[in-house]
Amino acid sequence: MAGLLDGTRVVELAHWIAGPTAAAVLADWGAEVIKIEPPAGDGLRGALVSAFPTKRGESENPFFEHVNRGKRSVCLDFHTEEGREIVLALLREADVLITNFRPRVLRRARLTYDDVAALNPRLVYCQITGYGPDHEESDRALVDVGVYARIGTAAMVTPPDSPDAPPPQEPNMMFDHTTGVAAAGAIVAALYARQRTGQGQRLAVSLVRMGAFMMSWDLLRAARLGSRVRPVDREHVRNPLINCYRAKDGRWFWLLFAQPDPYWPLVCRITGRQDLLEDSRFADIYGRSQHAPELVRELDKAFAQKTLAEWAAIFDAEGVWWAPVNSPNEAVADPLVHKTGAFVDVPSGNGGALRLLATPADFYGAEHGPKGPPPELGQHTEEVLLSLGYDWPQIVGLKERGVIP
Repeated sequence: MAGLLDGTRVVELAHWIAGPTAAAVLADWGAEVIKIEPPAGDGLRGALVSAFPTKRGESENPFFEHVNRGKRSVCLDFHTEEGREIVLALLREADVLITNFRPRVLRRARLTYDDVAALNPRLVYCQITGYGPDHEESDRALVDVGVYARIGTAAMVTPPDSPDAPPPQEPNMMFDHTTGVAAAGAIVAALYARQRTGQGQRLAVSLVRMGAFMMSWDLLRAARLGSRVRPVDREHVRNPLINCYRAKDGRWFWLLFAQPDPYWPLVCRITGRQDLLEDSRFADIYGRSQHAPELVRELDKAFAQKTLAEWAAIFDAEGVWWAPVNSPNEAVADPLVHKTGAFVDVPSGNGGALRLLATPADFYGAEHGPKGPPPELGQHTEEVLLSLGYDWPQIVGLKERGVIP
């Protein structure tokens, strides 16, 4: 079975997370990805290893592996003229370029879209940035947690009863990874358009735009409805049937009734609180919202009577919409998470396997999934140069001049 993007060549001139994520998704979908790295390598290769030692005391880097599986690595100094010529030679034959270097870096290296488009009019040039590529602050530095801070997410997860408390630390890299997935989708759309027009194009995806889209309901409330948007605690939710509750054993779970009125009698029945059906304060979603603190207190008493395992059996038998509040360690052990295909074993290259996360989509008419382990730094440099027409004396000369290691 053929891969979705078989025959598509992607050049990745990117580092850390968002850009490599986009290329990793395309690699899982069948594209050939050539990762260009500077002599010191992608900063993600070693930057986090010491901070996360494994239980065996060894140094592993699943973070790098996750977004670089199945690629080939070419190591060169693209700021040198000869290194730039190698990049241009790759782009002449490429379908896609993915970069998340800041615009000033691309200008200095003369690898902007205007610099390379004439070489290959069919090239899809994907530029991932923090704030967008074409204004006076486009070179402003940004990493994932900066989106969390700037777009309102940190404020919305700060406890409302402690507004002066420091915001909680962000769950790691959720904006980088979602931006990479969005970029992969945009690239495929541009490739589809190229089938009709024969022309590639430049496209841009920014971390802040992705963050704004993820925070759309809160931002729309502020922009369109003029609401003062603040975090809400569980006692003041608008819909107490989408709320977290605690079982007898201390485990939390979430009710998920987005359309609560049809399910309100069910909740009253399984909790043994049919008396609440007769309480006029809770007759409909408007009353339950207005009297949320009182209702949450009553439901807290009811749900504290059984363990989570007991509630889980009742919920599943009765068709209750719910989910446990898992820690990451519990999520890794959750059988239902595994049934979704969230985890994938990638061949390590030494006979073992790397347990990583799958990309979000499954395709039932094409081969997809990681094709192999992440490359060693510069593992494929000579191989790729030979394919571009360089001979061994030329390659030796590039090494002597420091263009490649």
